[in-house]
Amino acid sequence: MVSTARPLGHPATRADLEALPGNVKGEIIDGVLYTQPRPRPRHARVAAALGTALFGGFDSGAAGPGGWWILLEPGIELPGAPEVAPDIAGWRREHLPELPDEAISIRPDWVCEVLSPSNRAYDRAVKFPFYARVGVPFLWVVDPEARTLEVRRLAEGKWVELSVHADAEVVAAEPFDAVSVELAQLWRMR
Repeated sequence: MVSTARPLGHPATRADLEALPGNVKGEIIDGVLYTQPRPRPRHARVAAALGTALFGGFDSGAAGPGGWWILLEPGIELPGAPEVAPDIAGWRREHLPELPDEAISIRPDWVCEVLSPSNRAYDRAVKFPFYARVGVPFLWVVDPEARTLEVRRLAEGKWVELSVHADAEVVAAEPFDAVSVELAQLWRMR
């Protein structure tokens, strides 16, 4: 199963999301319900490894400057998207002082999407333009098949590629350039 737009005959609602089977992830952007299978092990591991690498330096502040909330697949409610869930998202604590118990309604300061065969086209054609439209300042794109990390910054409503990193590089990239991430740790599956 790849990401698909589900025609409903009406703008998608939270009830449409709640009606999905447990093995299907759903997001609503611009009134359209998009569905895809839950992340598979490689995808989930890459997201968890990167989230963990950033958590210590930026969320807990134990190994870096702190000052961020780093969350895996958070539920976010933004204008035009009553439910969107990046693979990883981060908020500067000055913009989101406390985590709410429910969905977050403040746009992230950074998002990361991990590409997989089921979501590659959807992420690039739907989610990346949406993130630009709502003003997310930074986007990281991780491609486990290509073993790459693309770093992008929003400039005048468009994504500008700052850098591309591959294989076993050690990366210190915006907005997390105070701490290095070893890409080899993301690709390790044994």
